[in-house]
Parts: sequence; structure tokens; C-alpha cells
Amino acid sequence: MTEFYKVSGSGNDFLALPEPALPPSPETIRAWCRRGVSLGADGVFILRRSRTGVGMDYYNADGYPADLCLNGTRCAAQLAFHLGWADAGATVTIETGAGATTAMAAIIARRLDATRITLELPAPGAPAALTVQVGGIFHAGFRLMVGVPRFVLPWPERLEEAPVESLGRAIRNHPAFGEAGANVNFVRWPDRHRMEIRTFERGVEAETLSCGSGVLASTAVGVHLGKIELPVRVAVQGGFELEVNALDTLDTLDGARWLLSGDARVVAQGALLPGAEVDPPPPAWSPASSVMR
Repeated sequence: MTEFYKVSGSGNDFLALPEPALPPSPETIRAWCRRGVSLGADGVFILRRSRTGVGMDYYNADGYPADLCLNGTRCAAQLAFHLGWADAGATVTIETGAGATTAMAAIIARRLDATRITLELPAPGAPAALTVQVGGIFHAGFRLMVGVPRFVLPWPERLEEAPVESLGRAIRNHPAFGEAGANVNFVRWPDRHRMEIRTFERGVEAETLSCGSGVLASTAVGVHLGKIELPVRVAVQGGFELEVNALDTLDTLDGARWLLSGDARVVAQGALLPGAEVDPPPPAWSPASSVMR
């Protein structure tokens, strides 16, 4: 049996393993994350105590590690407070897989209450304009790195009509992003302090209900274009709102510190039994039958 917690950050759901004896294999992670067959999740993270706070190792639903997941980071912080590994009235430092030389390697988190966490983060740098061609149609967007590669696609029409599954999948695998691919964010800015976002995530290979690092990247694009100014309220597919604000008074993209606040809840605790590791192959007609990266 493997002890786990089920956590959710604005609709992004994860299985959290507190200091397991051994890390799960990619095959086991894929089985656990498969909805309908097992418990189901967008990813898995291992949480462990460290001398400076807590560390997390994050894995996408495809079983492979990712350097950063900001919704997962908020959930990791909430679980650390829940377990008593951090004082609820203080802050906790979350050590991520983003690399010791990057500004995202250690993220400060503060608990607002049992359902909300604020992260203190470096503002992304200025995004780079990039146009990709899919099916003979050119799509002008912006490329930037927020933990993992991202492509932000401004979508002026109604967001509910955006072809997130089809176009998002095609852009995610576009040669412009190499073998690693990119997460794809479809974004609208209805007014100066509002943003709407939908996301196709690599590693999950589908639309997810929320993406915290996508929110940060898309906010950076909106500020870069002069479409928005902080603070910004962000509506995600899961029905929640996140907020991006500045730690200081500057709406700059270079050198500033931003705050990402929003939903992060511990929703269940239990034990994963051997039956959770069953992972039959999908039928040939299912999109999931294609190999995920």
C-alpha cells in the first residue's frame, strides 16, 4: 500500500506522496493517473521535508518529471501546512525541480486559509513573438519559459469556442518547439484587470481545468502587450479564479516579484492498493493510443 493525499489547485488535481520509501515508476504513475481505471490525476508529486522547508518532485500524468507546476506547488505548500511540516502563521519555502541556478528553484508560499495559498515568484521575462502554421493557417502568439516551455495564443473570440483539443494538440507538437513540445494557453483579456484562459498541457496530453504557470506566462504576455495591468483576476476552466499581483508597485517583467494566489485544497487521504496499478492499453480508436511524451 502507498499512502497518498489527493489535492486540487483550481481544478488541477494531483496525487501527493509524503516521503515514500521509494519513488513510483513511470508505469505506476501513468496507471494511477488514468481516470476511470484508477484514482486519476493530472500528475503526481513527492513531498519531503528539507532543512530549508519542503521539497517536491513533480511528475506529469505520462509518468515523466517536469521542472515546475505552480498549481502543484500551491498544493504542496497547503499539504505541508496540513501535515504540520510548516507553521500555518508563517511562510514555507518549496524547493522545486526547476534547477538550483534558476529563480524558480525555491518558491516562498504563504497560507491564506485552508483553501488558498499565495506564491511569491519572479515575474517572467519579456515574451518572444512567434507565429506557427497549422493546417495552412498562421497563428501569431508568444513563446516563453515559465518552468517549462509555453506558447501563449491570444484568442479574441469567445473562449468557449476555442479549439483547445485539436489546435492545442497540434501546436503542442509543432516542430518549432522541438521534441520537448510546449504547453499551449488560449487567452482573452476582457478588461484591464481580467483574464480568461484555457490550457492544453503536454504530459497530460489534454486540456486541464487550470494551469498556474500558464496563468503567469499569459499575464506576462498581457502586460507586455499593454492589455492588462496588475492586479489581474484570472478565470480558469475549473470555475475558479486566480489572482496575479505585484509584490511591489511595478508592472515590469524584469526584476519584479509577482504574487500568484488561489485555490489549493487537500481533498482526500488514503492508500493506493495494487488494483490502482492496472493500466490496460486504450483501444485503437482512442486518441490516447498515440504515444505521449
